[in-house]
Amino acid sequence: MLLVSVVVLVASVVVPATGAAAATCAEIGHKVFVGDSDYAPNLDADGDGVGCESFPDTSRPTYDSTTGTGAGYWMIDEIGRLYPFGDAQRSGDPGEPLGSLGPDANSATARVVKVVSSSDGSGYWVLDDSGTVHAYGVPQLGSVDMATLDADEKPSTMSPTPGDDGYWVFTSKGRVLTFGTATPMGDLTAFTLDGPIIDSVALPDGSGYYMLGSDGGVFAFGNAKFWGSVPQVLPGVMLDCPVGGIVPTSTLQGYWMVACDGGVFAFGDAGFRGSLPGLGVTPVQPVVGMVRNGSGYLMVASDGGIFNFSDQPFVGSLGGLQVPSPIVSVAVLPGA
Repeated sequence: MLLVSVVVLVASVVVPATGAAAATCAEIGHKVFVGDSDYAPNLDADGDGVGCESFPDTSRPTYDSTTGTGAGYWMIDEIGRLYPFGDAQRSGDPGEPLGSLGPDANSATARVVKVVSSSDGSGYWVLDDSGTVHAYGVPQLGSVDMATLDADEKPSTMSPTPGDDGYWVFTSKGRVLTFGTATPMGDLTAFTLDGPIIDSVALPDGSGYYMLGSDGGVFAFGNAKFWGSVPQVLPGVMLDCPVGGIVPTSTLQGYWMVACDGGVFAFGDAGFRGSLPGLGVTPVQPVVGMVRNGSGYLMVASDGGIFNFSDQPFVGSLGGLQVPSPIVSVAVLPGA
């Protein structure tokens, strides 16, 4: 039986404008980043996107988190600041040392697109759109050679192999790049997509993977099975609100998807466990990710709000705090 919840609204993200900085770093008193209201090029001597580098970093908000439950998750923002919650541990991030995001002189323009956990939760990988894979407590098995991609193509998501000895990197055009023991099982480079690829998930045994387009198109490879897509159930309908994540069920006989308003699409044996429109909730900022959490799913919004539809405990969020850069991805501690 196919269960679909479709409530779509247009959401907009307001990006802070770059404004005039105080005359000196001493007057500001802390590090500043590209996109911050007090950032200015004269404060950034080496042009790496971080000004006042000798001053403390006050950009990460202080937040509450519940520990000792065995549950946890990591959020990451677009310039590489990682926020652990619950029993998830922070082992470093691309924002530390500050300004290190990206592999070259254009590093200040690179943006994080994905964080994924190792199989035991002891570490994680972070992918940025310059193709760099950052590894923390896990093997670094290579990064994307951007010269092999089209000019308008960027890495957009990644998935690790079950043994943490490989990973797939997927691009906005559906190209698949393999590292370590990951093997290619097909890609979308021969097709013109209606929406860029924005998420991926590998099967637990590594024998297949899904790619998800922003229009809700689902592409299954290897042993991954196709159970339906948004264009299939809403033919000819252009969504006002992009789809942002896909989560297979534990039986692998279905999957959930989430739109940026928190509306949930359920296919195959995916039971409908709830959505934000179903609760009468409009997120302050758009939902940008969805991951498995216990027997259900967990959503994250770009302001760090967490929405938990599962049997696992809620262990904290950044919702209501001043987050200096939009959250772009979330990963759950395995075993939760």
